[in-house]
Amino acid sequence: MAKVKTQYECSNCGYVSPKWNGSCPSCGEWNTFTEKTVSRKSSSSHKAKVEGLESTAAPQKLEDVETSEKTRVKSNISELDRVLGGGFLPGSYVLIGGEPGVGKSTLTLQIAKASPELTILYCAGEESAGQIKQRAARLGVESDKLLIYNETQVDNIIAEAQKMQPDLLIVDSIQTVYRTELSSMPGSIQQVKECAALFQQLAKKKNITTLVIGHVTKEGDIAGPRVLEHMVDTVLQFEGDKQYTYRLLRSLKNRFGAAQEVGVFEMKSDGLVEVSNPSELFISDKTTGISGNAVVCTMEGTRPLLIEVQALVTPSSYGSPQRTANGFDRNRLALLLAVLEKRVGKNFSNHDVYLNIAGGFKLNDPAGDLGVCCALVSSLMDEPITPQMAFIGEVGLGGEVRTVPHLEQREKEAKKLGYKELVMPGSKQKNGIRYLHEAIKKALR
Repeated sequence: MAKVKTQYECSNCGYVSPKWNGSCPSCGEWNTFTEKTVSRKSSSSHKAKVEGLESTAAPQKLEDVETSEKTRVKSNISELDRVLGGGFLPGSYVLIGGEPGVGKSTLTLQIAKASPELTILYCAGEESAGQIKQRAARLGVESDKLLIYNETQVDNIIAEAQKMQPDLLIVDSIQTVYRTELSSMPGSIQQVKECAALFQQLAKKKNITTLVIGHVTKEGDIAGPRVLEHMVDTVLQFEGDKQYTYRLLRSLKNRFGAAQEVGVFEMKSDGLVEVSNPSELFISDKTTGISGNAVVCTMEGTRPLLIEVQALVTPSSYGSPQRTANGFDRNRLALLLAVLEKRVGKNFSNHDVYLNIAGGFKLNDPAGDLGVCCALVSSLMDEPITPQMAFIGEVGLGGEVRTVPHLEQREKEAKKLGYKELVMPGSKQKNGIRYLHEAIKKALR
């Protein structure tokens, strides 16, 4: 007869303890331990392996190993293929994460529309087949090789995938699938870890390209154990503000391509539409002649983007001046204000400072420092920046303007969009600047 015991599991990291703890020894979070009743099954009653995945290959010499780099499978969605590094590699294991409603399921369903020749097994654990058909009709999906499978039992999914041998297996989502041998509920750390490991074996041993969708926590991280991101070959993060229609698909990890590559989409009534020139999304043509606006050139992966920075500096009505930043790190803003006061002589101590990155974009590239500083001084002095001017450069604590990578690509992108004058660091570039006060003098002349 199976023995029953009680243990405590951390809901944040999955650490298991025989007794309750206020603070988790592994992750340090408080009040995360929940009581679990576990039945010990005998080794004969516990099915440790899944049929078809238990076979192991013999060791091979390196020169005998065959590679499949030359046989990448295109999704025919150019922005998705760009992020993947040229398409799906056969036998690869891809994880897509994002907030609810951002477009994860829509994107995976549109693969069937763009590549109707691919055999796709779509395992749906969150929607019924009728709901998926309605969404497919709205998106214009008419593929005869798209098969909907309403199943959440991982053994059944793997058995069906081995029988069909599809070009692409889509699991929506990893938090809904479960294994009956485990006593925990679907979505728990134990279930997610076990099911993810089985899908990994399916992808590698049977050479079935597997794409799983994952939920995210309120902090924006992919829900479940951190080991989930280590198991997969590629981690894609779908980002986007619900107040705007654009979406960014970013590769956080990619074993077969460049990490931090970005694809840009726009959400419309008929699905996600690729954006060929994303810089136009983040630049307005109605802010010419207004103080506090500057255009900076940032890099997202290997793609240069022009972003509009908006600053508003007003006299403070209270004892403590406000420092508010939307889409920009507040600590970085405080640092740049200190540099402007110490090295340039501009006083912000009795002014409220508001900084916004237009379009809901998040500017993390240090190359945007120069444009942010010029926008702040422009608003403080109420003088607009010279028209058709863009800024590239990192600002150091000494007030010096430091060089940044990919200057030539940034310069080419800015000139393509009609920015005739660039404020850039270094002496090698024509009219290059060395110090922050030179850039401000040039911008507000």
